Amino acid sequence: MEKLERELADLQRMTRPDVPSADLDRLRTEVGQLRRDFYEHMSAWQRTLVARHPQRPYMMDYVRILFEDFHELHGDRAYGDDAAMVTGFAKYRGRPVVLVGQQKGRDTKQRVAQNFGQAKPEGYRKALRIMQLAAKFGRPIFTFIDTPGAYPGIDAEERGQAEAIARNLREMARLPVPIIVTITGEGGSGGALAIAIGDQVNMLENSVYSVISPEGCASILWRDAAKAEVAAEALKITARDLKGFGIIDEIIPEPEGGAHTDPEASAAFLGSVLDDTLRDLSRLPVAELLDRRYEKFRRMGQFFEAARI
Repeated sequence: MEKLERELADLQRMTRPDVPSADLDRLRTEVGQLRRDFYEHMSAWQRTLVARHPQRPYMMDYVRILFEDFHELHGDRAYGDDAAMVTGFAKYRGRPVVLVGQQKGRDTKQRVAQNFGQAKPEGYRKALRIMQLAAKFGRPIFTFIDTPGAYPGIDAEERGQAEAIARNLREMARLPVPIIVTITGEGGSGGALAIAIGDQVNMLENSVYSVISPEGCASILWRDAAKAEVAAEALKITARDLKGFGIIDEIIPEPEGGAHTDPEASAAFLGSVLDDTLRDLSRLPVAELLDRRYEKFRRMGQFFEAARI
């Protein structure tokens, strides 16, 4: 699709201004229709590739467009700071809020520094520390998820990766402020879930959310990472699938061609949903907010046992 669009752009540049453009207009219309059809009927694996697109907006792009007066906060007050997890105070349409999310980095230097968005235990402990500050000062929390997963290295395991994630799950379930979660790209495994316990969970249209990456699943089941496309379909990782299962609450549309084609428009779609959701959640008494959050996650993964004969 991108190759076809590049060829059309090259053809437009080579065409003289005084030459009739009826054929070019027809080609533009046909390419536009092809693009709409392609993005409407993408497979789970194709959506995974779009979710990983290097130009896709990251957390800080949405922060720049949607929020004001962002002040980043660092450190977990126990070990160190994790650049993969970004936290801070900001204002959203005049209201003080707290922001938490992963940041992958744009160029090689940033990606190495931010570990490709894979947080270590200190990242999750930093996130929890800042969310507890939000609870202390009565600030709503927005989390933005875009990670392949928690960092799986030995140093992370030595410092208690599983414990840090588990503690976040427990503590987020009982924070007495609204928590609005948005999966903007990849929502990978426990690394995503550790900041995804909220009152509303949104997914951008071309984002994915799964217990394991398609490549990881294929490697385990078939010992062949090349079968990632088959695994992606089986995992049911798309926003449409997860909305049907009741795992997420709302699918946020993206501009035609994906969020990377127009970050400003993508942020506008997201901002509208965040505004409506925050207004609705802010009206709820704390006790009702917590009860609804608890019931929301208790409803997931229900099963029934057949009576023995």
